[in-house]
Amino acid sequence: MCDYSLMGVPNRLAMEGEELVTYRFSTGTIGLAPPAEVRKAREAQPPVRTGFWGFFREMFSSPVKPPVLAVCVPPGAHLMLADIPQGYQHILDVGPTAAVTFTQISASANTHRDALRFEDGRELLLQQLDEDQRVLVLDLSSADPRAPEIVERRPSFVLSFGLF
Repeated sequence: MCDYSLMGVPNRLAMEGEELVTYRFSTGTIGLAPPAEVRKAREAQPPVRTGFWGFFREMFSSPVKPPVLAVCVPPGAHLMLADIPQGYQHILDVGPTAAVTFTQISASANTHRDALRFEDGRELLLQQLDEDQRVLVLDLSSADPRAPEIVERRPSFVLSFGLF
């Protein structure tokens, strides 16, 4: 439902018809979040500190941002992925939007497991998506009775980072 590294982040279950965006949380993991919360977190500006001591304090303090709520999606949920980058469109043979099924590719601890399965069966880890890609939750139920089952396997399609 939510990648292992998002378990310490405030979260909730997705709702049908909801639009979400991909977001890099403070844990470094890319997950799904409500667009309004992402905007609010990005607009939060720390106070401007001047002078030597202000610079010194700012250098050693962490930025305070409002927490962004992670939205968990159950395996087998049907989604519409939008804003697919040109490089992925070419490799996956899809357009700028594609119907996908949310899946988990591993039951192993401490591994990223959330992925999207395209209609042709190829899978893409959620971690490989760009930030701010839009995702529409079409249906939380699974038409395939095997979809909620987590099967240990490698993703059939994994891109190395930095290609696009």
